[in-house]
Amino acid sequence: MLDPPGGSAGRAGAPGAAMRHKGERLMIWALRAGLLCALLLIWSVAAGQVGRNLIASPSETMRAAARLIAEGRLFDAAADSLRVFLSGFAVAAVLGVLTGIVMGSFRLIGRTLDIFVYALAATPRVAFIPLVIVLLGLGIEAKAFIVFLGAIMPVIINTYTGVLAVDEELLEMARSVGAGRLRVFARIVLPSALPFTVAGLRIGATIGLINTVVAELYTAVSGLGGLLAVFGNTFRMAEYFVIVLSLALIGVIVTEALRLIEGRLARWRGRA
Repeated sequence: MLDPPGGSAGRAGAPGAAMRHKGERLMIWALRAGLLCALLLIWSVAAGQVGRNLIASPSETMRAAARLIAEGRLFDAAADSLRVFLSGFAVAAVLGVLTGIVMGSFRLIGRTLDIFVYALAATPRVAFIPLVIVLLGLGIEAKAFIVFLGAIMPVIINTYTGVLAVDEELLEMARSVGAGRLRVFARIVLPSALPFTVAGLRIGATIGLINTVVAELYTAVSGLGGLLAVFGNTFRMAEYFVIVLSLALIGVIVTEALRLIEGRLARWRGRA
């Protein structure tokens, strides 16, 4: 019995593509490990040349991390910072996506609001901190609002851009075959805007994490930002490096989580 055209080739090509993908992933992880080793080597050499009062060595940083973990200070501070970050970023993600969709779907609203959105995006968030403190005090509400201010603008702008970038010919074709507004929105607009939206969420998450530290420094000194200030002001560089690396690790985890969500949504987009 003859195979359909491309049948055998398709079955043979699928395992080959999977093997190539796996090999590429292994190569990426190997390159990452090599780069990490090179950075650790450069760090060790720099610590030996400059002096431990300015740059703590990797071994000193590891010992400081073990002390902070044993004392419970690192996990407590990380929990405080994550509570602030996730509170502000979650609200920014929801409101930012909804606002961007509304601005892109209703062009009059978008053209009216976009100049104000771009103006706010260009304004340093630090400028709002005194006003936020006056209105909300020094508690978690003020910190979460500062994170929200930093994270929401990239989400709005990227979602708005994604909705505007939808192929007009594709929209006209869908309408010509009788597709309703809701169906067009769910099957065409949302999947097309998805990459832009996820990119905005990534940028917003990065800015939100930076604003978490800024908020903890300008309001009640607490969390990882508070420890960063304490250790930096007292030149306890090993502990200072522990906090910097902890913030970098949180950033990697958040970015990879969003990458995983993007992969899941991409499969939904393909089915749509």
